[in-house]
Amino acid sequence: MTKLAAGDCAPDFKSTDQNGKTVTLADLSGQRTILYFYPKDNTSGCTFEARSLRDGKAELARMGFRIIGVSPDSEKSHRNFCEKNELGFTLLADTDHSVCEAYGVWAEKSMYGRKYMGVLRTTFIIDAEGRIEKIFDKVDTKNHYRQILDSYK
Repeated sequence: MTKLAAGDCAPDFKSTDQNGKTVTLADLSGQRTILYFYPKDNTSGCTFEARSLRDGKAELARMGFRIIGVSPDSEKSHRNFCEKNELGFTLLADTDHSVCEAYGVWAEKSMYGRKYMGVLRTTFIIDAEGRIEKIFDKVDTKNHYRQILDSYK
């Protein structure tokens, strides 16, 4: 499995957003990006995390960040999740897990003794040139935007 670190070049990717528009790493150049990976739309932790980023979006934008979420859910699921929670940012439908795999967050997980493949909740801060600035692998879902801001103080 890929193990990325701050200073590494962000892996290239190609995916589609909730509206069917193709998004690549090259499309993100020129602006800092919060690229956050989460397991599933409409689950409690993922909803808390998305709402935290939504609530901090203006403050994050003032610092030069755009927000992009990634999960294995479909474009339709993302569209509904965005509308239901008034997110106002891009969600990528990584249905083939290729983006998750490139970033090393598609891994074996275990719940109640059952093993399965899933997304390791992780956030990558990517600078305007496509390098990884920071990685959060212990995400505080209810206060994630504050966690990001506090790391830049």
